Amino acid sequence: MKNLWNDAELQCSVTEHSGLSEMPAELAELVYASRLLGRESSLVIHGGGNTSVKCELVDMVGNRADVLLIKASGVDLSKVTANDYTPVKLHPLRKLGELFNRNDRISEDELQRFSTKEFKHLLLLNLFSLTDHMAEQRLTPSIETLLHAFLPHRYIFHTHSFALLTLSNQPNGEAFCREVLGESFGSVDYIKPGLGLAREASAVYDANPGIQGMVLQKHGLVTFGTTAKEAYSRMIDAVSKLEGRIAAVGRKTLPVISLPESVAPVEQVAPIIRGACVAEKSPGTREYHQFILDFRTSPEILDYVNSRDLVAMSQKGAMTPDFIVRTKNKPLVLAAPDASDLAGFKQAVVTAVERYREEYTAYFEEQKQASGMKVSMLAPLPGVVLVPGLGLFGLGKTARAAAINADIATSTGAAILDAESIGTFESISDREAFEIEYWDMEQEKVNKVHHDIFAGKVVMVTGAASGIGLATAKAFRQRGAELVLLDLSLDALERAADYLGGNVLVKTCDVTSRKEIRSAFDEACRRFGGVDIVVSNVGAAIQGRIGEVADDLLRKSFELNFFSHQSIAQDAVRVMKLQGTGGVLLFNVSKQAVNPGPDFGPYGLPKAATMFLVRQYALDHGRDGIRSNGINADRIRSGLLTEEMIKARSTARGLSEKEYMAGNLLQLEVTAEDVAEAFVHLALETRTTGSITTVDGGNIAAALR
Repeated sequence: MKNLWNDAELQCSVTEHSGLSEMPAELAELVYASRLLGRESSLVIHGGGNTSVKCELVDMVGNRADVLLIKASGVDLSKVTANDYTPVKLHPLRKLGELFNRNDRISEDELQRFSTKEFKHLLLLNLFSLTDHMAEQRLTPSIETLLHAFLPHRYIFHTHSFALLTLSNQPNGEAFCREVLGESFGSVDYIKPGLGLAREASAVYDANPGIQGMVLQKHGLVTFGTTAKEAYSRMIDAVSKLEGRIAAVGRKTLPVISLPESVAPVEQVAPIIRGACVAEKSPGTREYHQFILDFRTSPEILDYVNSRDLVAMSQKGAMTPDFIVRTKNKPLVLAAPDASDLAGFKQAVVTAVERYREEYTAYFEEQKQASGMKVSMLAPLPGVVLVPGLGLFGLGKTARAAAINADIATSTGAAILDAESIGTFESISDREAFEIEYWDMEQEKVNKVHHDIFAGKVVMVTGAASGIGLATAKAFRQRGAELVLLDLSLDALERAADYLGGNVLVKTCDVTSRKEIRSAFDEACRRFGGVDIVVSNVGAAIQGRIGEVADDLLRKSFELNFFSHQSIAQDAVRVMKLQGTGGVLLFNVSKQAVNPGPDFGPYGLPKAATMFLVRQYALDHGRDGIRSNGINADRIRSGLLTEEMIKARSTARGLSEKEYMAGNLLQLEVTAEDVAEAFVHLALETRTTGSITTVDGGNIAAALR
């Protein structure tokens, strides 16, 4: 591993923080070193690891104290800032360490009870009020705070180095690590983070105060230093030695399974997995808590998932306890998907998920009784799914959570292959895994994220780059949905994505092309695992006197204003039936469907057909749990109703533009945002299908009857 330390870059970090007068100089050095560690995904990923510095500080009212500045729980080291460090008074924590170190009669169970019941209260009680901003932040101190406090070193860094875990997660892991790192690193047998681990680490240091760091067996690597550069360099040097030991052995070629002649593609497999890994919100509702999927594949991933020993290797447990709260201790392993028997694969997936539920429930009941912990069972569903012949999926309530789990699974697969090449991979016990998974301090890392009402849902919107489409995408995004945006212009889509905050799937799509529609749905399945809600919004107000309009113009209007809705809906139904969890079809119809205007026949006729299409889907696919509803809107500023058209129509009627746009019973202009909220409302109406909702400010002539 390359040492990335650069003194010029360090000076930039110091300069960056020089304006923060209340921040200690040592913190700038710590932030720089921490970001260097965070760049290396083989050291820490997604909030893992922690770093600290000890220094003397003065609080907001002038009190002086020795303080430990430690990274807050769950903060990503690669993006850490000075404000992500929690200041904790050092003296009370060290007195606690002295007390426990003197009392040899304290049992392991008592230490564990302290860790879970009183640990957080102790830390919060001793937070040091350094700045108003930090007081407002109320960040949770790291689980490892006591370890950093009990050890005397100024700078302490802790990573979950995969090279270290590859060697320590072995039956003879301690011997492996000592062979590589020698006597310069102490060794601490696995123990759950908290007071017990801090006490053991302190004892190891007291027995050999000349060490440069510690191996926390089956957990991570710790280095110390009087400067951040020294602690960082010791970390990189140690990891380089560990990587060298692994490379010297080389990757063992493992026997592989026989794959089907044709493996089903991810766009067909993902919706099946996504549909099976759900929990019904209430019995009989057909409303589900769903996951977003993140798919990964590579030659290395395929080496792992195609191994004949995949089940045995993958079910041994997590590489480090830090992962368990996200991914669970064990992934779900499926059979290779045969493209010629997709129905058989779907049934096999349902069976495998049900078996996973049963085994997880049994594990929970057994370990709850054995541990005496008073906890409720989490959803008995996997965070990772391994699919021979294809790759792996991370599952999460959001796209980001799914990506984190996929990252963890990818790194874990590579580390397990290395571990099996050197010896035999070994994780912590089920009891130890349970105590981590259900520890409230670990749960806080993921539970502090608020999930809105559409979290876990994938919403596709056509015509999404502007007007009603963009407003609708925003309304669903604000409520937690993942988005697939379709439109003709890539530039316009990218601007829309930036407006929405990024991390959305954008795809150019001519909705009159069956091929492009299919491609859009396939890409949505590859990116997110499927689609739950489709807002078919595209349309164009093509005009002409019906007795004189050319056939090609009328057919063009039907292609866009009717057949595009049919094509979108058909492909949506295909994906929704693969998922087996129902779905929502929403159509932007028009008041023209029931209240045609002069010379608007080419637009109104296909819209009238679309209104009946809404009802036909409700009739034919209600049995599949798919709801179909539409909106009849009128006079919405958009690509359909342009400023030029507003001016022309208002002039023709002898009205001002304001009077024309507010020409309804409420005398209020109706906006794209009003239509968007109506789409959201229909998506939430779980007992409504075949309905047409008017969003027009009141137009009796357009009322359904």
